[in-house]
Amino acid sequence: MASPCGTCSGSSTIQNSSEDNLQHIMDQRKRKRMISNRESARRSRMRKQKQMDDLMEKMSQLRTENYNLLTNMNVVTQLYLNIEAENSVLRAQMGELNHRLQALNDIINFTNCTENTFAEFDENDNIYAYNEHMINEEDFLNPWSLLHVNQPIMASSDIFMY
Repeated sequence: MASPCGTCSGSSTIQNSSEDNLQHIMDQRKRKRMISNRESARRSRMRKQKQMDDLMEKMSQLRTENYNLLTNMNVVTQLYLNIEAENSVLRAQMGELNHRLQALNDIINFTNCTENTFAEFDENDNIYAYNEHMINEEDFLNPWSLLHVNQPIMASSDIFMY
């Protein structure tokens, strides 16, 4: 009598070897996938590190550029303030000179008066009008009559505040 186990034992060894081969193939695939995943993770880390290095370099360049721009802006601002101060002084001097010019023109007009008449001239130095004007010698000696002539205007850069 043949034992059913004898037949089973032969097919079970074939099944076991086929399962072993299948297990061996799956292990190889698993190892291959694991190696591939490790390599992919390593490349990803390298890309990430390179990107981080590039960003750090860019940040350093931008900081340097920002510092240079701020320095240039401070220099230009200082130059602007200096020029504004100089312009203020020049405006004050111009006003003073205009006032002095007006005073000198007034003196010239006053000295052009002869005794009781005042001659007005046109562009060709021709007399076109005489006006009666009383000149008193005391006008020259009275400081209140020539008040605008006697008051110089002095300007300095110290009076301007920024």
